[in-house]
Amino acid sequence: MREKVPALLATADGTVFRGNSVGGPGVASGEAVFNTSMTGYQEILTDPSYAGQIVVMTYPHIGNYGVVEFDAQSSGPAVSGFIMRSLSRRESSWRSEGSLADYLLRHDVVAVSEVDTRRLTRHIRDRGAMPIAMGSDVSETELIDIAADTPTMAGQDLASSVTTREPYRLDAEGDAQGLVVAIDLGLKREILRNLTGRGFEVVVVPAATDAETILGMSPSGVFVSNGPGDPEPLTATTKSLRDLLGQRPLFGICLGHQVLGLAVGASTFKLPFGHHGGNHPVRRLDDNRVYITTQNHGFAVDLWSLSDDDQPDRGELVGRNLLPEVVETPFGRMRPSHQNLNDGTLEGMVLEEIPAFSVQYHPEGAPGPSDAGGLFDDFVRLMDEAG
Repeated sequence: MREKVPALLATADGTVFRGNSVGGPGVASGEAVFNTSMTGYQEILTDPSYAGQIVVMTYPHIGNYGVVEFDAQSSGPAVSGFIMRSLSRRESSWRSEGSLADYLLRHDVVAVSEVDTRRLTRHIRDRGAMPIAMGSDVSETELIDIAADTPTMAGQDLASSVTTREPYRLDAEGDAQGLVVAIDLGLKREILRNLTGRGFEVVVVPAATDAETILGMSPSGVFVSNGPGDPEPLTATTKSLRDLLGQRPLFGICLGHQVLGLAVGASTFKLPFGHHGGNHPVRRLDDNRVYITTQNHGFAVDLWSLSDDDQPDRGELVGRNLLPEVVETPFGRMRPSHQNLNDGTLEGMVLEEIPAFSVQYHPEGAPGPSDAGGLFDDFVRLMDEAG
């Protein structure tokens, strides 16, 4: 084990936490969010949706099964920093290819262990997601000033920093059933496996790719990925989706869901502390079936912005009345399809007159449950029906 190196962590509102440095050197800053997953720390570290953020793990023991390259969701860690209650001193798994401690050091991820993560999580939950700064060999005053100067996620176009620079193609597993163009806003590898595993070639394109270029590839459908940051600055992607709607079947998740909302005229808003973890309950409104889902987002779509009715006040329990029954868009009627059972926010929507739908959560899991993996099959059916 490394010799313990004291580290400090300071929030933008001046609260200080202490721990030990277990990652790379230096100081990290970013908006802090807490993740409630019990496993999947490597997938979380490498999820591009966490660009610009420092992740606080609420589960106390992290690193006990090591790391393995197959589980990485991108070429390396995307988080700005990583906070744990306890970093495991050893790993135990037949799959392990190394320790989390070595992985953090190798990738220069600023990470702090021995932090009172329960207190920190309650702080974020009660006061909202906020910038923090952390590191070793730095004073409390310096960290508080750095945190106070760090911007929040609102207004930031972070997708442009993680999207692919050039298009690339992946072959289908088995005989190709068609071609899917995936707009990369911060794409995870498990998404690509779900598409190629269903017999589709995939061409991954940069976030700002226009509709004419995408349609020139003659795709069977268009997929819009997850990603980091605020959806509203993504004006090029929003225009592309607006031009694609009705031209090809379209499926969006996470940030892609939010950009689809903007494309049909809805607005988005920042959640107090976001949804991050692999245990979020979501209700499918058609039949009230509940899915346990993986989520990682700080913004949500406001369908009431497309309605003439006022949004009702939140009662003690989440009810269907917190979402409109149906709204009118320039592309026809759209209805909410899924609802978050923790706070009642929109988790999915379907356009009724053209082939397009989206969900706010991650149906591919990675990490987390695969309850909602059938949504990829729904996308395949939509492409089959469109011919």
